[in-house]
This record gives sequence, structure tokens and C-alpha cells, in this order.
Amino acid sequence: MNKKFLKPKIKINKVYTKTGDQGYTSLIGGKKVKKNSSRICCFGKIDELNVTIGSCVVCINLLDIINKNDFILSLVKIQNDLFNLGNMIATPIDNINDMMPKITIKSVKYLEENIDKYNNDLSSLSSFVLPGGSELNIRFHFARTLCRECERIIVDINEKENIDLVTIKYLNRLSDLLFVWSRYVNAKFSIKELTWDPNSGNN
Repeated sequence: MNKKFLKPKIKINKVYTKTGDQGYTSLIGGKKVKKNSSRICCFGKIDELNVTIGSCVVCINLLDIINKNDFILSLVKIQNDLFNLGNMIATPIDNINDMMPKITIKSVKYLEENIDKYNNDLSSLSSFVLPGGSELNIRFHFARTLCRECERIIVDINEKENIDLVTIKYLNRLSDLLFVWSRYVNAKFSIKELTWDPNSGNN
């Protein structure tokens, strides 16, 4: 039986609280940090990544794609996982307990299964792919670049204080999956991939 994480004890009934007006905010456990600290910047970038993945869901809903619902469910699961990952970044390692929302190796395996599933029917590449061909392709590529930025920020945080390394592994696999999905959506609409030509314009 899967262990259930504790649901967050959150009650949001006001849009503003004024508690952050001096440029500080609190991590889980109560530690106050500046809003430009690495952890807070990481939350913001994870939030941006989540928004971009949400925009992919909206775009997919408007398209005629086989197994669209399975595709969307995978993306929504990842959005929830990103909140769990953000919770781990928001919590100093001394305050983490087993019942707090988090990502695990199982979360990483889920991404790897999807990479294999969606990459199975794609052609092999002999060069790097240039983003383009469709709006959805661009959105997935944008999400991929944001994911890489999140990964870099967490690596930087880990050099200064301990972070569960599963967060880095998760973001590494997620960026791979977003790349596969960028190719998958173009393939579904028979859009030819544009690949990098180092000699373009020099012929």
C-alpha cells in the first residue's frame, strides 16, 4: 500500500498579508530568508515551469490527438509533482519528515517510463533539433529550458547546504521528457523537424 503524504494545512482567504513587505519570507519551519535567496528564486522558477506546462495542457486540449487524455493526465501529474518538489526546496533538510509531500525515486521512474513510451516511435536523430514547427513544440521547448534552469539553481543550492539529490535527478529526467514530447507533438502532425546545420547560410 502506498504511503500517503500529509495534505498541506493551508487556508487562503486573503490575497495579501503584508508579511513580506520588508523583502523577507519564511521557509517551512519558520526560518526567515531574503526573497532573492537561492531557495526563493528556485520556487519562482519552478512556478514558472509549472505555468508553462499548464499552457501545454491547454494547447493539447484544443488539438485532435489520439490518447489525448493520457497525455494530459501525465502532464497534470507532473504539475503536482513539481509542487511536491517545491515543498522539498522550501524545507530546510532538518525540518523534513517522511509524511511531508515530496518526490521520490518512484517519481523519477514514472518520467523514465514516459520517455521510453513516447520516444519509442520517434526517428533517431543525427543532429540537434531546432525548436519550431508548431506552437506546442515551442511551449515544450520553453518548459525544457526552464526545467534546466531549475536544475542549475538546485545544484548551486546543494553546494552551500544539503538538498535531497532526487530533486536534481527528477529535473534532469523531466527535461529529457519535455524534449521527447516536443518531438512527439510535431511527429503527430507530420511536421518535419528542423535540425541544426552549422553551415546554414554559408553554402
